[in-house]
Amino acid sequence: MPLVINGITIGPGADLRFANLTGADLSYANLTGADLSYAYLSRANLEGASLSGADLSGADLKFANLEGASLSGADLRNANLSGASLSGADLSNANLITALLSNANLTGATLRFANLTDATLSGANLSGANLSGANLSGANLTTGKWDALDLSAATLEGANLTDANLTDANLRDANLRDANLRDANLSRANLSDADLSGAKLEIAKLSWAKLKGANLEGANLEGANLEGANLTGAQLEGVIGYKP
Repeated sequence: MPLVINGITIGPGADLRFANLTGADLSYANLTGADLSYAYLSRANLEGASLSGADLSGADLKFANLEGASLSGADLRNANLSGASLSGADLSNANLITALLSNANLTGATLRFANLTDATLSGANLSGANLSGANLSGANLTTGKWDALDLSAATLEGANLTDANLTDANLRDANLRDANLRDANLSRANLSDADLSGAKLEIAKLSWAKLKGANLEGANLEGANLEGANLTGAQLEGVIGYKP
């Protein structure tokens, strides 16, 4: 039998545009390919739900529970996911352009090849997340030291972070191998023991950044601002544009 909530039929491919599902229990629901654009889902329980390929553009998902949910290939453009819990969720290939993810919990989430262009992730927790190949160009990833982003041990191999704001971010032990960080703001960021081998860091702002023990082999630092940066124990073989 199909799931019916407040007279609304829930199921794969369902037309739920502008539907009011605030606080609804949709845990483990099958909403594959459903149209939930501009739907009201704040504080809804979507734990383990299947939302692969769903249209959630402009949806209100503030403080929603999406732990372990499948959102691969979902359209989340302009969606509001502030304070949402997405730990362990699969967001690979999802479209998150200009999405709001402030203070969201994305620990262990999969965001491989997701498009996060101009998204807001201030205060989000992405520790252990997989963002390899993701596009974070122009993303706002922090708003200051009291609301810093946690990307410790995250995988960002080959990610596009051009012009991203990573001020004060925690990137300790992160995998940024071959990442594009051109013109990114990494001022005061913690990059201790991070792997930045082959990374593109041209004209990046790294003033007062912590790079203790970081691997910068083959990285391009042409025009980068390293004023006050701590490079103690960093691996600098083959670095372009920087002389210790």
